[in-house]
Amino acid sequence: MRLPPTPRRAFSIVLAAILLVLAAGTGAFASSPASAPQSLPAAPYGENDGSGPQFYSGLTVDVRDDVSGDVYVSAQRITISGNVTGDIIAAGQTINITGNVDGNVRLAGQDVTISGEISRSGTIFASTVDITDSGSLGDDLVGAAGDIDIAGAVGRDVQVGVGDLTIDGAVGGNLTYTSNDDASIADGAVSGTVERITPQESDEPTQGELFVGWLLGLLYALVALSLITVLAGWLFPRLLHHVTDRLVPHPWKALLVGFVASIVVPFAVLLLLFTFVGAPLALAILLVWITLTLATFVFGAYYIGRLLFRGNQHPVVKALVGGVILIVALHIPWLNILVWLAMVFFGLGAQLLAIYDRRPWRRVSAPSRDAYGPGSGPENGPRYDGGQPPPPPVQPPPPVQ
Repeated sequence: MRLPPTPRRAFSIVLAAILLVLAAGTGAFASSPASAPQSLPAAPYGENDGSGPQFYSGLTVDVRDDVSGDVYVSAQRITISGNVTGDIIAAGQTINITGNVDGNVRLAGQDVTISGEISRSGTIFASTVDITDSGSLGDDLVGAAGDIDIAGAVGRDVQVGVGDLTIDGAVGGNLTYTSNDDASIADGAVSGTVERITPQESDEPTQGELFVGWLLGLLYALVALSLITVLAGWLFPRLLHHVTDRLVPHPWKALLVGFVASIVVPFAVLLLLFTFVGAPLALAILLVWITLTLATFVFGAYYIGRLLFRGNQHPVVKALVGGVILIVALHIPWLNILVWLAMVFFGLGAQLLAIYDRRPWRRVSAPSRDAYGPGSGPENGPRYDGGQPPPPPVQPPPPVQ
């Protein structure tokens, strides 16, 4: 089977895109964590000789040895039980420091627990921060968290943004916290002053400000999207006309096809994503589907222009005027929902019907005798009556000598 030139080029492009996605998906799977062991304690890059900065990474990191210098850690679960003479810079899901640190700690994670002695300051950003009764900070505590519980000692000031703050230990300096709720502070737990800062609520915009914002958004959309419709009408006039031809005779057929496809295709992509073999194909289908959905705006704009201008106006004029009308309709509250749904369903249906008409696997059979109806036949040839094949023509008798 030999494909026509245009569908053959389109089919080659789609096939190349699928191969690229398959290659990318295979490489991603080969390098994914699922192909590696689930949990391995990480070692530092290079031999830990106990001096100099040490760098750790992995799924689970447990620094048991003493380190004379700084420690840099990135892992899911981090435990530092050895003594560190320098600073600790760590990022992970759970961070637990039980050893003594002579420097500062700078931590970012979900759950942070400090049970050792930190000689200097701590800068911590986490969901929960727990300084146990055996943990302490020599200087300041700065950071932000959802919940902070200080059962140990902080030598100087505490300045945090927090949801719930509980202090049962000791704060040697001042306490400044930003929260919507009052902190739970034991008597005499804070030596200095206590200041709570209430977050300022943003002022509601006025009706005039809302209108100005809507107007600016409409003007931006008119300029930006009109450029797209103009370029589409200039570069792809035949494509726009061919696709919107499916909306002229049978618009409800395109609407039904687009509505059904909008339900079936995402569901099929979701099912393929759960399979090992079908996941790369699902990504390729999803990429094509997003492209078709974005293109519905251009085809919808050109179709509106065709309905308004039934003459031989330039495709750019039809696309531009139709695009302006569609952009304004998409910015009208409540109406924009119906307009967007109609644009997507009609546009997807028209594109899918056009693709089906140009399907590369369609066979075009050569004209045969069966194609002629009874009483018909080729021009200047014998007629076919629908029964047996016509007899050969009778040869005239030879002339008499």
